[in-house]
Amino acid sequence: MKRWLVIGLLFATSLLVVVYGVKASDRGFFMPELGGVKIVIDPGHGGLDGGASVGDIVERDITLSIAHELKKKLEKKGAVIVMTREKEGDAIAEHAPSEKFSTTRQRKMADLKLRESIAIQEEPDMFLSVHVNAIPEERWRGSQVFYHAEGHEGGELLAKSIQSSFAANLQNTDREAMAIKGVYLLKKVPMPSVLIETGFISNPEERKLLTDPAYHAKVADAIIEGIVEFHTSEQN
Repeated sequence: MKRWLVIGLLFATSLLVVVYGVKASDRGFFMPELGGVKIVIDPGHGGLDGGASVGDIVERDITLSIAHELKKKLEKKGAVIVMTREKEGDAIAEHAPSEKFSTTRQRKMADLKLRESIAIQEEPDMFLSVHVNAIPEERWRGSQVFYHAEGHEGGELLAKSIQSSFAANLQNTDREAMAIKGVYLLKKVPMPSVLIETGFISNPEERKLLTDPAYHAKVADAIIEGIVEFHTSEQN
């Protein structure tokens, strides 16, 4: 028995030496691609604030479905995921249901502040806000990623990495990642942060795709490829 115990200890020691002897860039062989990376996913809108809509197709439902796909797939890669909301209601309904507001505007502002607080308190490595687009003209389509011009400096690289993946994998856009100033959360949260417009529900063709769960999985895969590229570049 003692002999087998000694052999086991020697094997374990040898394995540890091998693991710690490899370069950090090679350790993906031994651990998940995103092992330990913490990400806050913010499904846009929720509850009374449905966001963009066409008929009974509402943004809050699409963003939540894509966010759940992201969560599931990112966790398989070792990431730690925090969601600002996991149900159809807004973040207030989920995290502070007893709060009362006299106007919808007050509730929306409190909801925004709550999402900011979650991102700050959780101290993630990145923050992703998931949305869909809509404008009066039906011809516009395609995904696009935004970062705040005055936000965390890593936001630009994260946005460009995801945008590049969209172009390669969804093949629905020739747009580039864009800096904007009008998105409160992107400016306020102190980590690489992006707003991901996954497509236009105002475009009939893309609207059909955005109501398909299989397409939600495809969008999630494209986002994750961009995240992995960003994370890898940050590690090197």
